[in-house]
Amino acid sequence: MARITVEDCLLKVPNRFDLVVLAGQRSRQISAGEALTLDRDNDKNPVVALREIAESTIDLDQLQEAVVRGMQKHVEVDEPEEDDMNLLMSREAGNEPPKVPLSIKDQVAEEIAALEALAYDAEASSEKGV
Repeated sequence: MARITVEDCLLKVPNRFDLVVLAGQRSRQISAGEALTLDRDNDKNPVVALREIAESTIDLDQLQEAVVRGMQKHVEVDEPEEDDMNLLMSREAGNEPPKVPLSIKDQVAEEIAALEALAYDAEASSEKGV
Protein backbone atom coordinates (compact mmCIF):
# COMPACT_ATOMS: atom_id res chain seq x y z
CA MET A 1 0.00 0.00 0.00
CA ALA A 2 1.22 3.50 -0.77
CA ARG A 3 2.46 5.56 2.13
CA ILE A 4 -0.02 8.17 3.41
CA THR A 5 1.08 11.77 2.94
CA VAL A 6 -0.16 14.98 4.47
CA GLU A 7 -1.05 16.23 0.98
CA ASP A 8 -3.61 13.42 0.62
CA CYS A 9 -5.25 14.52 3.87
CA LEU A 10 -5.13 18.22 3.02
CA LEU A 11 -7.58 17.56 0.19
CA LYS A 12 -10.15 16.63 2.86
CA VAL A 13 -9.06 19.00 5.67
CA PRO A 14 -7.45 22.11 4.18
CA ASN A 15 -5.99 23.47 7.43
CA ARG A 16 -2.91 21.60 8.70
CA PHE A 17 -3.63 22.54 12.30
CA ASP A 18 -7.19 21.19 12.08
CA LEU A 19 -5.80 18.06 10.48
CA VAL A 20 -3.45 17.48 13.41
CA VAL A 21 -6.27 17.97 15.94
CA LEU A 22 -8.66 15.67 14.06
CA ALA A 23 -6.07 12.97 13.48
CA GLY A 24 -5.04 13.12 17.13
CA GLN A 25 -8.65 12.76 18.25
CA ARG A 26 -9.23 9.81 15.92
CA SER A 27 -5.99 8.21 17.09
CA ARG A 28 -7.15 8.49 20.71
CA GLN A 29 -10.51 6.97 19.75
CA ILE A 30 -8.74 4.04 18.12
CA SER A 31 -6.55 3.61 21.21
CA ALA A 32 -9.70 3.59 23.35
CA GLY A 33 -11.06 0.68 21.33
CA GLU A 34 -13.26 2.15 18.62
CA ALA A 35 -13.59 0.05 15.49
CA LEU A 36 -11.29 0.73 12.56
CA THR A 37 -12.83 1.61 9.22
CA LEU A 38 -9.76 0.36 7.28
CA ASP A 39 -7.34 -2.53 7.58
CA ARG A 40 -4.53 -1.72 9.98
CA ASP A 41 -1.77 -3.05 7.65
CA ASN A 42 0.66 -3.06 10.59
CA ASP A 43 0.36 0.75 10.91
CA LYS A 44 0.26 2.63 14.18
CA ASN A 45 -2.85 4.49 15.33
CA PRO A 46 -1.86 7.98 14.06
CA VAL A 47 -1.13 6.59 10.60
CA VAL A 48 -4.41 4.68 10.56
CA ALA A 49 -6.22 7.88 11.59
CA LEU A 50 -4.58 9.83 8.75
CA ARG A 51 -5.45 7.07 6.27
CA GLU A 52 -9.08 7.13 7.43
CA ILE A 53 -9.20 10.90 6.95
CA ALA A 54 -7.57 10.74 3.51
CA GLU A 55 -9.94 8.01 2.30
CA SER A 56 -13.03 9.65 3.89
CA THR A 57 -14.08 6.52 5.75
CA ILE A 58 -14.96 8.54 8.87
CA ASP A 59 -17.30 11.50 9.30
CA LEU A 60 -15.20 14.61 9.92
CA ASP A 61 -18.13 16.53 11.45
CA GLN A 62 -18.61 13.85 14.11
CA LEU A 63 -14.88 13.84 14.75
CA GLN A 64 -14.93 17.63 15.16
CA GLU A 65 -17.83 17.32 17.63
CA ALA A 66 -15.83 14.76 19.60
CA VAL A 67 -12.91 17.21 19.77
CA VAL A 68 -15.18 19.97 21.09
CA ARG A 69 -16.83 17.68 23.65
CA GLY A 70 -13.39 16.53 24.80
CA MET A 71 -12.24 20.12 25.35
CA GLN A 72 -15.28 21.24 27.34
CA LYS A 73 -14.58 21.75 31.02
CA HIS A 74 -18.17 22.39 32.08
CA VAL A 75 -21.30 21.42 30.24
CA GLU A 76 -24.06 23.80 31.26
CA VAL A 77 -27.51 22.34 31.57
CA ASP A 78 -30.27 24.90 31.25
CA GLU A 79 -32.50 24.19 34.24
CA PRO A 80 -34.65 26.71 36.10
CA GLU A 81 -33.18 27.92 39.34
CA GLU A 82 -34.79 26.89 42.62
CA ASP A 83 -36.19 30.36 43.38
CA ASP A 84 -37.73 30.60 39.92
CA MET A 85 -39.16 27.11 40.27
CA ASN A 86 -40.82 27.95 43.63
CA LEU A 87 -42.31 31.08 42.09
CA LEU A 88 -43.67 29.16 39.12
CA MET A 89 -45.09 26.40 41.31
CA SER A 90 -46.87 28.87 43.62
CA ARG A 91 -48.44 30.72 40.69
CA GLU A 92 -49.69 27.47 39.16
CA ALA A 93 -51.30 26.50 42.49
CA GLY A 94 -52.97 29.92 42.73
CA ASN A 95 -51.05 30.87 45.86
CA GLU A 96 -49.41 34.16 46.57
CA PRO A 97 -45.80 34.06 45.38
CA PRO A 98 -43.33 33.53 48.23
CA LYS A 99 -41.27 36.42 49.49
CA VAL A 100 -37.91 36.34 47.79
CA PRO A 101 -35.10 37.62 50.02
CA LEU A 102 -33.77 40.94 48.86
CA SER A 103 -30.18 41.42 47.89
CA ILE A 104 -28.03 43.65 50.07
CA LYS A 105 -28.18 46.35 47.42
CA ASP A 106 -32.00 46.27 47.44
CA GLN A 107 -32.11 46.26 51.25
CA VAL A 108 -29.88 49.35 51.39
CA ALA A 109 -32.02 51.07 48.76
CA GLU A 110 -35.17 50.39 50.83
CA GLU A 111 -33.52 51.72 53.99
CA ILE A 112 -32.35 54.87 52.21
CA ALA A 113 -35.87 55.46 50.86
CA ALA A 114 -37.32 55.01 54.38
CA LEU A 115 -34.77 57.43 55.86
CA GLU A 116 -35.46 59.99 53.14
CA ALA A 117 -39.20 59.70 53.88
CA LEU A 118 -38.52 60.26 57.60
CA ALA A 119 -36.30 63.24 56.84
CA TYR A 120 -38.97 64.70 54.56
CA ASP A 121 -41.64 64.22 57.25
CA ALA A 122 -39.41 65.80 59.90
CA GLU A 123 -38.66 68.74 57.62
CA ALA A 124 -42.34 69.22 56.78
CA SER A 125 -43.36 69.14 60.45
CA SER A 126 -40.62 71.59 61.45
CA GLU A 127 -41.77 74.03 58.75
CA LYS A 128 -45.35 73.86 60.10
CA GLY A 129 -44.11 74.56 63.62
CA VAL A 130 -42.15 77.66 62.58
